Amino acid sequence: MAKNIFVVEDDNFLQGLEMTKLQKSGYEVIVAGDGDEAYKVIEGGKVIDLIILDLMMPKFDGFSFLEKIKKDPKYATIPVIVFSNLYEDADVEKTKKLGVNDFMVKANFTLDDLTAKIKNLIGE
Repeated sequence: MAKNIFVVEDDNFLQGLEMTKLQKSGYEVIVAGDGDEAYKVIEGGKVIDLIILDLMMPKFDGFSFLEKIKKDPKYATIPVIVFSNLYEDADVEKTKKLGVNDFMVKANFTLDDLTAKIKNLIGE
């Protein structure tokens, strides 16, 4: 059975690229365009094996979404990879304190690199 990857990304073009790459790698992909939509999806009860999270989004940013899910025992153990253009040390440190598994700066990694990180965390 395919693993479910939840992509939380407000850039439609990048969201589409991530979704296509992950589907070709054998994953089921769920998408949301902001943290508010993402929280509604996660509360919908679908099993999520890993979250790829952008930080800079409208309405409800990635930091707020991360804080909310990590406080809830139902979701706190879901692995999270932050995939963002934010790269200040304070941003990285804040996400690590909130319990992310990895932090990747979009400009420094390819989608192949992202897929490799996912496989390392949850397998295929």
